[in-house]
Amino acid sequence: MDIRSLRTLNAARKNRQAAVLVTDMDAGGSRVILEGEVVAGSLGDHVAAAFRSGKAGTVDVAGRNLFLNVYLPPPRIVVIGAVHISQALARLAPIAGYDLAIIDPRTAFATPERFSEVELTADWPEDVLAARPLDAYSALVAVTHDPKIDDFPIADALRKGCFYVGALGSRKTHAKRVARLQEQGLSDAAIARIAAPIGLDIGAATPPEIAVAILAQIVQAYRRRDMVTTE
Repeated sequence: MDIRSLRTLNAARKNRQAAVLVTDMDAGGSRVILEGEVVAGSLGDHVAAAFRSGKAGTVDVAGRNLFLNVYLPPPRIVVIGAVHISQALARLAPIAGYDLAIIDPRTAFATPERFSEVELTADWPEDVLAARPLDAYSALVAVTHDPKIDDFPIADALRKGCFYVGALGSRKTHAKRVARLQEQGLSDAAIARIAAPIGLDIGAATPPEIAVAILAQIVQAYRRRDMVTTE
């Protein structure tokens, strides 16, 4: 790997941006392609597939033997609300390979006793997300039922292009949420990305079952994701 490619990869890693290192196995030489770049022809198709799968491999492009090495930021789940669903999700997420953080300003809920060995912050999402912003490799799960807590991170997640945005609540509750987000200037297309009711429809009834449904929906969104244009 040449020094220019190494510097580009290091910058991408620092900025939590995905990249593919393309190495010509026959002629030598390499180039770095960042996610979101326009790549023409069959190479573009191979690169897009590599970004989705995260798997390295060899491809043939116009008779050239190319090796694609994929560098993806670790996907993370940011949960708004220290509730029973969050407790179950905190146990499940690491098994599936996701980092997880919980944010809830309600100190009666956000306690180390209820969330041991979990990144837990008892503060307002506005302040927490300013210090550690959401990005395209973040999933946002809002489960407090409180618009004063949930609305900001949901809007922020849509604007930042998070690969998944889910919110707990009935259809009536979500309709009111949609109206509030529209008042904030979010487009109908952006709002339509919210998974609400949250989780895959598997008939989940208990908090652990709902957590399973949410995690399954997150995995589905991650593996089928496309680059999202932020607002």
